[in-house]
Amino acid sequence: MDKRIFRLALPNIITNVTVPLLGIIDIAIAGRLGSPVYIGAIALGSSIFNVIYWNFGFLRMSSSGFAAQAYGARDLPEVMNVFARSLAIGLGSGVAIVLLQYPIGALAFKLVQSGPESIQHVKTYFRYVVWGAPAVLGMYAFKGWFIGMQNARTPMVIAIFNNVLNIVLSLLFVYGFGMKIDGIALGTMLSQWVSFLVAAAFWWNYYRRLLKYLRKESIWDKEAMRDYFRVNSDIFVRTLLLSLVTTFFTFASSAMGETILAVNALLMQFFMLFSYFMDGFAYAGEALTGRYVGAKNGEYLRWMIRRIFFWGTVVSLAAVLIYALFPDLILRVMTNDLSIIDHAKGYMFWTLLIPITGFAAFLWDGIFIGATASREMRDAMLLSSLLFFAAYFALTPVWGNNGLWFSFILYLLVRGVVQTFWAKRALTLDPA
Repeated sequence: MDKRIFRLALPNIITNVTVPLLGIIDIAIAGRLGSPVYIGAIALGSSIFNVIYWNFGFLRMSSSGFAAQAYGARDLPEVMNVFARSLAIGLGSGVAIVLLQYPIGALAFKLVQSGPESIQHVKTYFRYVVWGAPAVLGMYAFKGWFIGMQNARTPMVIAIFNNVLNIVLSLLFVYGFGMKIDGIALGTMLSQWVSFLVAAAFWWNYYRRLLKYLRKESIWDKEAMRDYFRVNSDIFVRTLLLSLVTTFFTFASSAMGETILAVNALLMQFFMLFSYFMDGFAYAGEALTGRYVGAKNGEYLRWMIRRIFFWGTVVSLAAVLIYALFPDLILRVMTNDLSIIDHAKGYMFWTLLIPITGFAAFLWDGIFIGATASREMRDAMLLSSLLFFAAYFALTPVWGNNGLWFSFILYLLVRGVVQTFWAKRALTLDPA
């Protein structure tokens, strides 16, 4: 079982770790264009698409859960139905974003609080990158389906290829052809489409034999579509609430002054670093839970859950140890501002609690997605989000930034605890 878990978890961890590299390179290129305005434009432009695509995360998650269950049940026609359904909805949603780019852009640009030059560069970035929306959302369908088919290596290869190609193209357009923000944007958009075609090539090479199981009359089966949209709507609400909490955390930090904003931005990187590793195990939980639920193998499902929580605990304790022993080193990698580092040390205690209180939420999310137990996951997120805001408004007037961090830690803890109590109900299976 441990071998199965790590065969799925490690490629996803590697994929997650490569993602920040792309952002760092883009910022580094923008930082050498002769004006700090370009750096802000890249950050703002990327944020717009992060918000848009974040809310389409249900495409990947539901594709993974449904495909894994069909795979576990050896229901090959449904395996193909899930793939066709997810890819069609992903591509269709991407086309809709392209067609609605002007109203979407107009709304996004109104929210950008920056100077006219910066806004103009953001518009340039947006007008190029938006054409990659069908490729990005189509890739969500591919990635989720590959993971559901117990194949984490192919998404890893595609993600690394996409990031490397993006960097190469951006460097070529900026330094080879003398372009500026438009060169970085063009490199991003082209790499998205090329990577989508590479994903399609991988699918054709490894899975085209499954085409004979495709049943056009059952792709849009009413009952299957009802389940599909039920799960997707629950995941959408869950993801929207997750985005709301993390976005509010940043805005609440900014209201406490520039120093606290900078400190919290640094300390949240400890959370992001931990999430790169724990998400890998969550993806493994998705794939294996769906497989064993589809096969109606309750014994293996319970065994997998015990082992994945064992490794989640090991990784969490390792993170606590690293954060406790090397806080200065980690902070100095991110900034050389000694005053900010000194301020951050006063709140480092909270970073030690992130792995301990947060790992269960990550793992249960993956397991619940694999079981398509989306309602319980949604309700746990709703309850924990309400407690986050209640704690924030009650505690920050007297406890300041410590109140904000306590609220965030409480939010992580409650998500994990509630899902632990609800897991038996959500995952009830008779032994095979």
